[in-house]
Amino acid sequence: MIRHMVLTRFAPGTDAATIASIYAGLSALVDRLPGARGFVGGASHSPEQIERGYKHGFTIDFDSWDALQTYAEHPEHKVLGAQLVAHAEGGVDGLIVLDIEV
Repeated sequence: MIRHMVLTRFAPGTDAATIASIYAGLSALVDRLPGARGFVGGASHSPEQIERGYKHGFTIDFDSWDALQTYAEHPEHKVLGAQLVAHAEGGVDGLIVLDIEV
């Protein structure tokens, strides 16, 4: 299994409704794709408070690298990913993406 993790440092002024809309779109896409499951996303409430500005994140589990690739190439993912980048502080510099085998 591959766990896809994305941390986002949203630009100042990005409202909660915008973030919720992007996350809802990603969750709906995951629900429709074979080999993808378990979208979980939201804001950090860590008592450690060492997010370094990356206050939101999400994870998705994929059965294989091929399933992750299908998600990455999907037109809806590209639209939602572009929205994520547009609202991240500094564009792509406001994102951290990790894919690990679990």
